[in-house]
Amino acid sequence: MRKAKLVAIIVLLIFTIIIFLQNTEPVEARILLLKVQMSRVLLLMLTFALGLVTGILTATNVLRRRGKA
Repeated sequence: MRKAKLVAIIVLLIFTIIIFLQNTEPVEARILLLKVQMSRVLLLMLTFALGLVTGILTATNVLRRRGKA
């Protein structure tokens, strides 16, 4: 089971890197009230990192609540 998780993580990382490398054009993004021009790769990385951090914080919060109950 441990090897399966490791393989799944490696495959997902490879797919993520491929997607990042295929999207190098500049794009204009609106963040709250700001217009920002950045590389699409950077925008993808930022949204990926934000989702990752949000997921980790949510999972940690849920596990803490289960431990207290």
